[in-house]
Amino acid sequence: MSLYNLKFTKKSFKDFQKLKSEKLDNKARKLWTELKNNPRPISSEKLVGNLKGCYSLRINIKHRLIYEIFEDEKIVLIISLSGHYE
Repeated sequence: MSLYNLKFTKKSFKDFQKLKSEKLDNKARKLWTELKNNPRPISSEKLVGNLKGCYSLRINIKHRLIYEIFEDEKIVLIISLSGHYE
């Protein structure tokens, strides 16, 4: 049983379509599964600046999974599946 539920922004859905065309969708799905059980894995990076409060996980050298954790609701909001600066 997962501890957290995932929610997705419209941008993350669009980004996921791009990942599918680059054959990275399975990697993203694997990260989602991990986030349901542990939203702060060792490989995550806490972000600063305009993304303060968010975290990032590497999909590949170009793409990052950017998300925010809502602890009270046990929700992980997937914000983006592109780079930090896109």
